Amino acid sequence: MAAQDNSGDNVNGDAALTQIDWQRFDDGTYSANSYIHRDISLLHFHLRVLAQAKDPRHPLLERLFFLIIFSSNMDEFFEIRVAGLMQKLNHADVASTPHGMRPSEVLRLIAGITHEAIAEQYRILNEDVLPELAKRDIRYLKRDELDAAQSAWMKRYFIEQVMPVLTPISIDPAHPFPRLVNKSLNFMVSLEGKDAFGRDINLAVVPAPRSLPRVIRLPDELTGGKEHHVMLSAVIHEHVNELFPGMTVKGCHQFRLTRNADLNLADDVEDIAKALEGELENRRFGDKVRLEVTTNCPQSIIDFLLEEFELHANQLYRVNGPVNLTRLLFDFNLPGLRYEPFTHMVPKAFRRESFEKGEKSRSMFTAMRRGDVLVHHPFHAFSPIVNLLWQAANDPKVLAIKQTLYRSGTNSEIVQALAAAARNGKEVTAVIELRARFDEASNIAVANFLQEAGVVVVYGIVGYKTHAKLMLIVRREDEHIRRYVHLGTGNYHAGNAKAYTDYGLFTADPDISEDVHKIFQELTGMGKPANLKKLLHAPFTLHDQLMAFIDDEMTNAQAGKKAHIIIKVNALTERKLIDKLYDASQAGVKIELILRSMCCLRPQVPGLSDNITVRSVIGRFLEHTRVYYFYNGGDERLYCGSADWMDRNLFHRVEVAFPIEDKKLFKKVYEQGLINYLQDNVQAWELEGNGQWYRCHPQAGETPHIAQDYLMATINEVSLPDTES
Repeated sequence: MAAQDNSGDNVNGDAALTQIDWQRFDDGTYSANSYIHRDISLLHFHLRVLAQAKDPRHPLLERLFFLIIFSSNMDEFFEIRVAGLMQKLNHADVASTPHGMRPSEVLRLIAGITHEAIAEQYRILNEDVLPELAKRDIRYLKRDELDAAQSAWMKRYFIEQVMPVLTPISIDPAHPFPRLVNKSLNFMVSLEGKDAFGRDINLAVVPAPRSLPRVIRLPDELTGGKEHHVMLSAVIHEHVNELFPGMTVKGCHQFRLTRNADLNLADDVEDIAKALEGELENRRFGDKVRLEVTTNCPQSIIDFLLEEFELHANQLYRVNGPVNLTRLLFDFNLPGLRYEPFTHMVPKAFRRESFEKGEKSRSMFTAMRRGDVLVHHPFHAFSPIVNLLWQAANDPKVLAIKQTLYRSGTNSEIVQALAAAARNGKEVTAVIELRARFDEASNIAVANFLQEAGVVVVYGIVGYKTHAKLMLIVRREDEHIRRYVHLGTGNYHAGNAKAYTDYGLFTADPDISEDVHKIFQELTGMGKPANLKKLLHAPFTLHDQLMAFIDDEMTNAQAGKKAHIIIKVNALTERKLIDKLYDASQAGVKIELILRSMCCLRPQVPGLSDNITVRSVIGRFLEHTRVYYFYNGGDERLYCGSADWMDRNLFHRVEVAFPIEDKKLFKKVYEQGLINYLQDNVQAWELEGNGQWYRCHPQAGETPHIAQDYLMATINEVSLPDTES
């Protein structure tokens, strides 16, 4: 067990909650204080991400990137979670199960945590990251830091590149306050004097078009080739007077408005694509939930904006820097300031010579017939998935290809290969989930592109997101039909495969292939739920089977036998599973949970969850694998899948969990994907019953162990970095 740091490297839950007075009712349910609120738990995950920005183990530019990720996470948190709570509050401030908190209570907690966290984010930026970058001559220059030549260049840049696309809007009876786009950068300008029509204008709004870059690199001839930049906000601020000739600019202050960005799509829509396109436009102008201003913004301007947007003071966030750090992106890579690149390996089964009978080209189909092949991204390359599709697209023996797509793009090789297969006469079906949050527009474009190529495009089931990761290839071999399958825990997205940890299984197993075939029939046709042999399938069998697996462990524990559960998922929020885990803990089952983000279960509470531990690993890659392990009296069960243990995944999405049956692959997933993470004593955090997360540190004499670095070394044979801080 790694030592916990109690000196401040922690994420606070309810620190005052030292004793949980929980109850178990006659119907088997537990009292509200047995659970952590999911939105508070999600917010604590974001704080664990923020903590990476001050971790000296990460290269400096990666620490800056963690600040950017935190900003992006917080944007979505306000757009979806806070917006949802505000809607509930407007409807009725009533406590909901299972946590028993009213929306107003949750919003007050969130406001306290987020104000403190965002202040810390900008402190890290201004006191840690930017000064360290400046030592390496990477600078974000302020207006008063430019020399004469640089100032002259900036003025020309404003006149030639910025001013032509700006539209200043005066605030007067003829020009009401403009309807501002969600998360757009805007400037509130206070003025003195008369305009061209002789009117006294005191205020104007200047929206910054999204077509303009937020960070501008100064020319090499002005910096000696150094990475010196200015912010667009500084350029506009310095020369905003050019927009108001004959008037005096008294002040210019940037602000940013966050709106509700969740989509409200009815279950009875006739055309889901058309309905989504309409909703996407509404997303840009949803209800207002947050206002960001800079710390030097006058109170009079703040009061005006709060009144205009009908927001309260606790929805105001003063920031000491740019109001949108997500646009502080960088495209430079200097030695020692980014993670060292590594080669994404191809599994040996796909590297060795595998040839079809009578053919010279290497065949992935031959390799898959020899046995199951497992890939573990990003340590393994994404290319085998792409190569399999291209082989299928060009193989005269392939008759049909079916695939689910959750997040993708028209420039994706996956999409290009599917289109090529259709043009080559294959029967190609793509089940595209249009409602993948914030990728809806991209997925509509993918659907249109594939349809033009001749692909049969299906949008899944209205009311149930298609989240399963499935590929099915049907091939005629010696007058027989054989199916080849890929199943994954992550999306068919090459970019994600380099940043997310995910498992993928290539198999020609007849039972699994038949199961996948039946699921595609469900998705594209009609009929009763498929009777599957090996796969667990939400919303039909997955939840019930998981409950039954836990029951089996409880039975073994009560009989005095070894009972052990290890679960690695992104989130655990589903109440019935939590209650069942509480029951199992009380029956003596050892339960180890590895959760990336949300956890509504309270571990290590006497009498309630003594035998449950919860940890989270945050590092270079986003943890995304879902693995379910049950000891089962020695006849061990191990599944990988697309589903987290959440209501939406188990009851409102199409999900698939697949067994790992090959003994060698089973051992790899168990040792590398589970035990390895339980041994992490550097990047891991542990959760206490009061909701507080503590960063783990090696005990005296204990060797530092970082799970992701171990996988890089084990799978890719790279040298481990020095883990000492």
